[in-house]
Amino acid sequence: MRRLFYKGMLADTIEITGSDAHHLMHVMRAKAGQEVTVVDDEGSVARMEMTAFREDAVTLVLKERLAANTESPLELVLAQCLLKADKMDYVVQKAVELGVTEIVPVKSHNCVVRYDAKKAAARQARWQKIAEEAAKQCGRTALTEVTPITDLSILLKENSGTEDTEIVFCYENEDETTVKSCLQAAKGKRLILLIGPEGGFTLDEAAKVQEAGGKAVTLGPRILRAETAAVAAVTVAQYENGDLG
Repeated sequence: MRRLFYKGMLADTIEITGSDAHHLMHVMRAKAGQEVTVVDDEGSVARMEMTAFREDAVTLVLKERLAANTESPLELVLAQCLLKADKMDYVVQKAVELGVTEIVPVKSHNCVVRYDAKKAAARQARWQKIAEEAAKQCGRTALTEVTPITDLSILLKENSGTEDTEIVFCYENEDETTVKSCLQAAKGKRLILLIGPEGGFTLDEAAKVQEAGGKAVTLGPRILRAETAAVAAVTVAQYENGDLG
């Protein structure tokens, strides 16, 4: 059953507009009597029936409220240094499926791609759309926010010294502290996983992350591609501190 995210609170009757309405009417060719699952801004879920169609809206009536919270207890942020377009798309999709709360695209020294302001806004919009489609597909009860692209220095400045936030970064030059041991010792309720670009972090960047309180970890004896590292790190984090364990 198709899942929709509704901007507002569920009621006995609601209207779906915008791209979701267009998709229902012109892509799915939906008809009166068909049902969808709807999630509102508070994470409430319901089975609803389509009853009427207008040019730009679909009317839904509530059939049954559902107890279907699928969100992890871990507030997990993926700070991913920019990757080539198809790889970044992949990371966004898989991170949402694995329950990430927020995705922060990060500019760092070795990022291969460079965007001007217009292209950066377009990329953010694309990644947000990918995140929303992934949330619908995997049955999330909350949408993952993809923030605007930010510099690594700004990310560190905004999150260093925050009591309830832990920064963990996967670093190819770290060979002692495992991600598992670091996560087991983490006390913050909010976890930021920082993953480098295709070229990895510079020595200066790694030092600055650690100065900001970030903890360097290894993902094992093999050097992983950036997109593999992101999926692996998120999976381990959800297993140790979230809802996969």
